[in-house]
Amino acid sequence: MRLRIVLISATTAAALLFGASGSDAGEPEVPSSAPAAAIDLATHDGVRLVKGEWRYSDTKIIEVDFKAPGPDGQPTGKTITTYDYTPHAGGADFDDSRWEVLDPTTLDRRRGTGRLSFNWYRINVTIPERIGQFNPAGSTVVFDTSVDDYAEVWVDGELPRQAGQSGGSVVKGWNASNRLIIGRDVQPGQKIQLAVFGMNGPISNPPTNFIWMRNAKLEFTKGSTVPITVTPHEVNVEVIRIDPAMDAIVGPNPKIFKLAEGFKFTEGPVWIPNGNTLLFSDPNSNTIYKYTTDGKLSVFREKSGYAGTDIADYGQPGSNGLALDREGRLTINEHGNRRVTRLEKDGTVTVLADRYEGKRLNSPNDLVYRSDGALYFTDPPFGLPKFFADPRKELPFSGIYSLYRGTLRVISKDLSGPNGIALSPDEKYLYVGNWDEKKKVVMRYEANADGTVSNGRVFFDMTNARGEDAIDGVKVDRQGNLYVSGPGGLWVISPAGKHLGTIKVPRHIHNMAWGDEDGKTLYLCARSGLYRMRLNIPGVRPGG
Repeated sequence: MRLRIVLISATTAAALLFGASGSDAGEPEVPSSAPAAAIDLATHDGVRLVKGEWRYSDTKIIEVDFKAPGPDGQPTGKTITTYDYTPHAGGADFDDSRWEVLDPTTLDRRRGTGRLSFNWYRINVTIPERIGQFNPAGSTVVFDTSVDDYAEVWVDGELPRQAGQSGGSVVKGWNASNRLIIGRDVQPGQKIQLAVFGMNGPISNPPTNFIWMRNAKLEFTKGSTVPITVTPHEVNVEVIRIDPAMDAIVGPNPKIFKLAEGFKFTEGPVWIPNGNTLLFSDPNSNTIYKYTTDGKLSVFREKSGYAGTDIADYGQPGSNGLALDREGRLTINEHGNRRVTRLEKDGTVTVLADRYEGKRLNSPNDLVYRSDGALYFTDPPFGLPKFFADPRKELPFSGIYSLYRGTLRVISKDLSGPNGIALSPDEKYLYVGNWDEKKKVVMRYEANADGTVSNGRVFFDMTNARGEDAIDGVKVDRQGNLYVSGPGGLWVISPAGKHLGTIKVPRHIHNMAWGDEDGKTLYLCARSGLYRMRLNIPGVRPGG
């Protein structure tokens, strides 16, 4: 097929290539002014308004096995016995359906077992259409509570913390209030899960009283609706180790850091090595963002995937997958425009693929380059407003394509929802994940020299795994291990097809990119946030 060139202005090209200067990282300030509206979650009317229900559980302190400090100061020494508590109920997907249901007017009733004790209060809230005459759309929402004696607050399964932090998600002080932002630019119908962990104290001098909640309310203010960076800080992470080989990939004391928040949906990241920069898409906002390692965030490209007048019909009109070719040029999968484009160094845009046999592509999703310049990409209809039933859809299938030496080929029609795509380190195999709740599989194909594939087979099947999500992003490290966005977390699968373990973070990871100088940092696009995690094995990325 022929390539078409679309010209843009030099000014726009410069902005696309270099981006605007971003703001420094900081912490989202909790509004201190009087709210425009408030909901009292200690009342029947308040709980009814958010369609919520308070649930409660005591905890138990239990003995568990652990590791003593090793020579590295990490838990790598001999096996020892320590203490934990149960249940761990901060996760957004924790099942509290069998817990006691609380009358909201009794939150101040004394609970727990007294002395050294802990407990949980959980509630799911839905942003209402109206709060009196106030329209909450676009608001910043603050949760305010005070637990006797201490509290920690999890929001949608996440417990952020950083050195020197006082209050917010962690303990503020003796019988002090916890105030924290739980949502920015919220919309009616949006759901937010809250889990409050109560503690009796002082812990070193367990008191002769009990735990109770003085107040619980939501405050709404009109604030900024743009995403922000935050000072990189830890959030909770759980690593499920199924095979000992997982220990060589993820260390004994894993850390994940939050970098930015407030996006509608993060996707398709790619690392730009010569600028210590990560580019990533927000397909819902039709924007590509630029994040630099000095903590600055800026808009790299607006209208990243669509400029049509009917954009309001689209859920994800913007760009999705991003990749660099062997010359370092950015290649973009554009959902709404239904094409694959390349941003040239002079600012022009080259259309690499937009039609197959005269029919428009569905909505190109993810992509990967081979070292000789062959481009592989997936094309499900997920960027169209009505997906498979959309009248705009022209092709009767969801294809996996290759573009090699100017020739566009359909190399497979095996999958209904081909999504994440990656090559093995030696480029002998092409891996493709399927977003289909009835067939959650990763396929493996032999990648032929001419851009075709052969001998496709199911490499790994997650269909029976718990979790609503199917398979999204796929990445590979230099030892050939796969990192697959699958049900319940980020699955790590060996080159032999063995499930080594799963990395579970607060928000579901949809795509990833290897970054930093040594390639051992995995940048994570997870719903509304951007995160990073250090691993022990470098990843496969452009330029090695």
